[in-house]
Amino acid sequence: MPNQPEAVIKELKSGKYAPVYFLQGEEPYFIDQITDYIEKNAIPEHEKGFNQIMMYGKDATMNTVLTNARRFPMMAERQVVIVKEAQNLPDLGKEAGDNLLINYLSNPLPSTILVFAHKYKLLDGRKALAKELDKKAVLVKSAKVPEYKLSPWIDTYLKSKSFTIEPKACQIVAESIGNNLEVLTNEIDKMLINFSEPVQIDSNHIQQFIGINKDYNNFELTKALSFRDVLKANKIIHYFSQNPKSNPLIPIIALLYLHFSRLVLVHANKSQGERELAGKLKVNPYFMKEYMIASKNYPLGKVIDNIGYLKEADLRSKGIDANGMNESEILKELVFKLMH
Repeated sequence: MPNQPEAVIKELKSGKYAPVYFLQGEEPYFIDQITDYIEKNAIPEHEKGFNQIMMYGKDATMNTVLTNARRFPMMAERQVVIVKEAQNLPDLGKEAGDNLLINYLSNPLPSTILVFAHKYKLLDGRKALAKELDKKAVLVKSAKVPEYKLSPWIDTYLKSKSFTIEPKACQIVAESIGNNLEVLTNEIDKMLINFSEPVQIDSNHIQQFIGINKDYNNFELTKALSFRDVLKANKIIHYFSQNPKSNPLIPIIALLYLHFSRLVLVHANKSQGERELAGKLKVNPYFMKEYMIASKNYPLGKVIDNIGYLKEADLRSKGIDANGMNESEILKELVFKLMH
């Protein structure tokens, strides 16, 4: 059975439904996508009153879930049973509850589509239930999209809606919003309703419709550091200090840590061409010119020092040895240390 979210959604859209779905993982976006699709499309609207049952983990037990799953549909071909927040089922993960589900998996009712939406955590893969689900159900692992894959993900998401996006604009969105896909897709969708037909999204659109300043954002701060543009970097961190809620420190530190970690790779692979290096760095080749310039501006020793400063700033952002400094002061000192 397919266990990648995209593969499962493709099968659902082709009209293929399985008896049991167990959707689990840290990224709720894919779990919601699959659950919502089944809820909206598995049975006709006029059959839902009698044949679609919604349950919540904290208000149910495995026994009540499976009792409903074993019901036959009423004057219909099939029924749907969805358990939202299944991670809160009190007996899931306990021997009695797990055994009930294992027994059901050995002979699921073909006329029932049973869906467990188990968010933010994974079953213990060493236990019998996870192994049986992997063999006899559609077991989906919904993982966070890594930061380095976020720009390609945004590009693909927009293409699925017949839009394209400039690499710079894509990077601005990825680095400013981050990999919370629910927030990310909501912001993109709100932007797209402003267009009567597909266009190529650029940084002006991002500023106009999402509100990310095209000149003062995480992407431009990274670029200013790469080029050792002290004036531009200071303008950006001043702008951030005026808008601290919109520019939290921890994501900025994480982004800069990734940037300088990539510079270590550039220094370690100087003999390779830019396209090969882009593959190692997991970035769009469009950005390699910036990385090559940054590697000249920051010798390897300085890059290593900067990674140390970033770790120090990360601790301070969490209240360790902060000496009363607020986020704006920590960022200002950090940028000074990175560039000098």
